[in-house]
Amino acid sequence: MKLHELRDNPGAAPKRTRVGRGPGSGKGKMGGRGIKGQKSRSGVSINGYEGGQMPLYQRLPKRGFNKPNRKAYAVVNLGLIQKFIDAGKLDAASINEDTLVASGVVRRKLDGVRVLAKGEFTAKATIAVTGASKAAVDAVAKAGGSLTVANTAAAE
Repeated sequence: MKLHELRDNPGAAPKRTRVGRGPGSGKGKMGGRGIKGQKSRSGVSINGYEGGQMPLYQRLPKRGFNKPNRKAYAVVNLGLIQKFIDAGKLDAASINEDTLVASGVVRRKLDGVRVLAKGEFTAKATIAVTGASKAAVDAVAKAGGSLTVANTAAAE
């Protein structure tokens, strides 16, 4: 095989439809835009506009509230922490948010790390984080370790 013999697989890169290039192309004259009207012209931006009628997104009732200063926690499950301890990437003696980030269990701390109880946990570990579920605290205690929560308001 030589360089000039290289070809893409048939149908891998379909040819681009060139609109407005004569009647023989099947997309000539008006280029598939129809006759007249706002959509046939360039520079149109009418998503959600319903011709003066109240748009659907404005007619529907709005529910709920998004707290502007809400906290975003990095969530980690006990099963994942156990996996990292077994692999030797985490030291069970002292686990805190910085060691979790350094070992790659969580990518970044955000407003703190919150531990949840999903998965098996058997290591006798000392964990200090911003938040934890009750089930996670119980699971660590059952394994013979301790899970301390720095901020009691975050632990629910």
